[in-house]
Amino acid sequence: MSTRAARRPIVTALVALALVGTTAACAPQPTTQLLTGAAGAGSSAQESVQGSAQDTAPKAAAAGTTSGTATAAEDCSDGLPPVASIDPGGSPEVTSGSTMAKIRDRGVLKVGVSADTLLMGSRNPFTGEIEGFDIDVAHQVADAILGDPDKIQYRVITSGDRETVLEDGDVDIVTRAFTINCDRWENIAFSAEYYHAGQKLLVPSTSKVKSIDDLDGQRVCAPEGTTTLERLEQWEGVEAVPAATHTTCLVLFQQGAVDAITGDDTVLAGFAAQDPYAKVVGDAVSDEPYGVGIPAGNADMVRFVNGVLEDMVADGQWEESYDRWLGDALGTAPAAPEPVYGRTP
Repeated sequence: MSTRAARRPIVTALVALALVGTTAACAPQPTTQLLTGAAGAGSSAQESVQGSAQDTAPKAAAAGTTSGTATAAEDCSDGLPPVASIDPGGSPEVTSGSTMAKIRDRGVLKVGVSADTLLMGSRNPFTGEIEGFDIDVAHQVADAILGDPDKIQYRVITSGDRETVLEDGDVDIVTRAFTINCDRWENIAFSAEYYHAGQKLLVPSTSKVKSIDDLDGQRVCAPEGTTTLERLEQWEGVEAVPAATHTTCLVLFQQGAVDAITGDDTVLAGFAAQDPYAKVVGDAVSDEPYGVGIPAGNADMVRFVNGVLEDMVADGQWEESYDRWLGDALGTAPAAPEPVYGRTP
């Protein structure tokens, strides 16, 4: 029996454990309120709550974790790069009549999140809490507004729900591996970039593959209908294998039906955490700048969140969060993305 075949039952059990995190009957009830519904559309309370002027020369964005063949996105129609946000103009403050004051009066921050993206936003099956790098960002915003990082009402959403819940006013912010781009700026607003993801590879830990160029003749999985799959199909000699989801790709990978998986390094880091016989390799071949999604009309909230993100970097919280969630799979923490400002309300 091969090493990969021998380990399959153990690894599959780890995957299953992560996937049932949002429904495990034995998990303790979390302390933070959760709203959920069919595909994130309808919702019901399931748990109780505890307790500037435009810059003339915007800063250039740091590359973060990207390297290799990744290229910067084109500027938007307003002449600004997609990652350009609104200058916070100083430390975050809750002023009278502001969006943040209304949230403080309500007593809880409403946040759209993932509950099944391990290391970024997923339900811990043992504690019942939603946790990860994205969730740490939400905690920082809640603490700055309410003085308590746990005063959050989570709305579990799909990727397709992210803009809708902001446009409908169902949440105050979205922290769900949300890539900033020009099209989305037409409907919502974004904070400055807080994490720079990129498309990489997941391969067996014994593999000698170091980049996409080493995959000639091999089968590589990516989710259907994604830019990830489109990029993969551009490489000659690589057999692109489409699957319904990244999780389906992981099952095929563990069964030996594909030789590698490609996707955002944040997603692949979660898979590597589930599978001790897998590793993330390669330079990023795309740029995926993550930002906090915010309703378009709440410019004061954009400024406030940008101030929170600056503080998060300055006091070491950003690096601490990276080390906790992503360091083991992706290596030493890079420099946090340099904020780019220049947009005006």
